[in-house]
Amino acid sequence: MKRIYMDYAATTPVDPRVVEAMIPYFREKFGNPSSIHSYGQESLESVDAARLSVTDLLGADPSEIVFTGSGTEADNTAIQGVCRALEKRGNHVITTTIEHQAVLRCCEFMASRGFEVTRVPVNKDGIVDPSDIEKSIQKGTILISVMHANNEIGTIQPIAEIGKIARKKGILFHTDAVQSYGHIPIDVDAMSIDLLSISAHKIYGPKGTGALYIRENTPVVPLLHGGSHEQGRRSSTHNVPGIVGLGKASRIAKQEMDQEIKNTTALRNQLLQLIEKNISGVHFNGHPVDRLPNSLNLSIEHVEGEALLMNLDLEGIAISSGSACSAGSGKPSHVLMALGLSETLARGSLRLTLGRYTTREEIEQTADAIARIVKKLRDLSPFGKERP
Repeated sequence: MKRIYMDYAATTPVDPRVVEAMIPYFREKFGNPSSIHSYGQESLESVDAARLSVTDLLGADPSEIVFTGSGTEADNTAIQGVCRALEKRGNHVITTTIEHQAVLRCCEFMASRGFEVTRVPVNKDGIVDPSDIEKSIQKGTILISVMHANNEIGTIQPIAEIGKIARKKGILFHTDAVQSYGHIPIDVDAMSIDLLSISAHKIYGPKGTGALYIRENTPVVPLLHGGSHEQGRRSSTHNVPGIVGLGKASRIAKQEMDQEIKNTTALRNQLLQLIEKNISGVHFNGHPVDRLPNSLNLSIEHVEGEALLMNLDLEGIAISSGSACSAGSGKPSHVLMALGLSETLARGSLRLTLGRYTTREEIEQTADAIARIVKKLRDLSPFGKERP
């Protein structure tokens, strides 16, 4: 049975070109970048080259990139780091109701430490109104954190407008760009971004490697304390193979982004058309235009999402119902509930995310399998007679 992968938002396979770039750093070029001898300096040069590759996708300066162990660590470093650095100035943080749990739970942690957190709601398409962000600003607001693109519905937020508001008010602005980095253009200056989180495994790089952009002179207290790595901003011996992999994945993304946007958009649109053609009671979740090119989130009436996923998996097709980080929680997606969906519809959701290796044949096979399984599940359901 040929397996089909439609969950690229959860993680991506490592590109063979990235693997090839990483291999020497496990054996021949194994030096510690903090060592002053030739082995160490060779590794340091590779780390700096990767740093430059990351900045090329952001319009940043290499000195503003801090390598981390994940996107979650980058989010936590940004939020906790700013809160601790500016706690004498204020204790108020603004975010949205549809952020990744790495942001939401970090904000909850800071709230338990005496900080006040405002979660700004989004509209039915998952877009936050910049004016609502501005209205939420208080005298003690020190940080605004709004994700660039949502990991479940793919909606792209008006980051430049929010960044402009934050800059005007003298408030630091962080964005979780884990889903957007390497997939759509980002310019930290044009968007007035002060801190930005990324993760390698979302762009065909290795797991366990991420980065945090920190604009020059932005006050951030380190999350980890130890040596003077990363200019004292993140202690821990560098994961050189992972960093090299992130650098290579970033270079590939820069070179191939325009073509991948074109390809995945066409395939995603075809998939949606086939599903809507063959299945009644399908609801599209998210903004129809302002969304990632590879992302599709649907709710299907009179079908339990988990049952649909399990049946698809039995046919070798991997799809999710939402964030991989929330899988198994037993709760409906907080993102879909924030859009105003009923709990029933939220539980009947599918997240299909395409990628570099998705083919037209896989799109057709997936759409056919979903239609067959939906019919089977509805025939077995006591609510089957109620479907449109």
